[in-house]
Amino acid sequence: MSNPVEQIAARLERLHPRLIDLSLDRLRTLLVRLNHPEQRLPPVIHVAGTNGKGSTCAFIRTMAEASGLRVHVYTSPHLVRFNERIRIAGELVRDDRLIAAMERIEQVNDNAPITVFEVITATAFDLFAGTPADLCVLEVGLGGRGDATNVIGAPAACAITSISLDHRELLGATATIIAGEKAGIMKPAVPVAIGAQPDDVRGVLLAHAAAASAPVRLRGRDWDIAPAPGGFSYTDASGSVAAPMPSLPGLFQLDNAGIAMTTLRAAGLPHDPSGLAQAEWPARLQRLHGRLARLLPADWELWLDGGHNPGAGVVLAEHLFGWAGRPVHLVVGMKLAKDSAEFLRPLIPFADTLWAVREPDQHLALPVEAIVAASGGIARPGPGVADALRAIPRTGTPARVLICGSLYLAGSVLKLDG
Repeated sequence: MSNPVEQIAARLERLHPRLIDLSLDRLRTLLVRLNHPEQRLPPVIHVAGTNGKGSTCAFIRTMAEASGLRVHVYTSPHLVRFNERIRIAGELVRDDRLIAAMERIEQVNDNAPITVFEVITATAFDLFAGTPADLCVLEVGLGGRGDATNVIGAPAACAITSISLDHRELLGATATIIAGEKAGIMKPAVPVAIGAQPDDVRGVLLAHAAAASAPVRLRGRDWDIAPAPGGFSYTDASGSVAAPMPSLPGLFQLDNAGIAMTTLRAAGLPHDPSGLAQAEWPARLQRLHGRLARLLPADWELWLDGGHNPGAGVVLAEHLFGWAGRPVHLVVGMKLAKDSAEFLRPLIPFADTLWAVREPDQHLALPVEAIVAASGGIARPGPGVADALRAIPRTGTPARVLICGSLYLAGSVLKLDG
């Protein structure tokens, strides 16, 4: 039996023929009926990008909270519970508040065509407007220009994280076209922090910023970040700041941490870099210790990452390079319409074995046979995660196992791990 939030979402899905429809008019009409909660928010930081959005939002929140601010956060998708999407003044929204708000908004919408994500976004704005806070962090759901979160008129600052190929069927065939969609969150006179990007993507972002009259703070030109003894060093026009290494593993997280710091500084908001050591973000190189981990030898490590597109494959491969001292086994499950071959290509050289999986409750899961084909026949069928973990050869050498390929798979894995 589905919970009440899922039941409401199922009813809402029948109101629009498409699950995703990147336009803003439907939501704007609903927000008028709700007395414009999006105009009654604390200062907003708006975050877009392909990879690293959620981590950057987590870093912004923990640095702001470390300085004493109360922070609202809206992210997507959720992994296990719907409530993960909405954090009100530091706390995940309670079931009763979420259900009451969604039911009210469903009633106000009165069966007008609208997507589920648009209603969830309106729900977040409505809940945020009803609770005092000092900062509101909004993660773009998909793209930027036509994303529901882009009804915000004048954020305090924007951020653009790493851009690569993803959702090409909706956003465009090339990274530069996708960059143009992400740049759609830029607003006149609103500063935008931009992290490390390929040259062609950087050029598109800078051109859009100039057209929008948005002041840019660009990594490598206006700010930079690098490892240092005991943590890292952040540098901008104001000088250098020493900070602890972010709690989220992976050197690529330094870029996200730098974007988070730059955005808060550009917005003129209080922040304490020590908060970077307190950030939590599930399924971003997360070490697992539960039921699934116990299927492996005690001296093995089990890791989970929601990376699922070509850009994520590259940064995960860079991380696996640092794991060269132990055998590495990959367990991969992917979503339909994802570029599986491009995701797998940089990872395969680092894998002692590769396993293709599909969990029964994994939303829009790619068939195991398709993952095997995308690997060039290298992957072995799991077919489930637990099956794969049991089948990995035990050679007597401590090894690491990384489960990756889909945020939906990550949600299933977190449930299985308990």
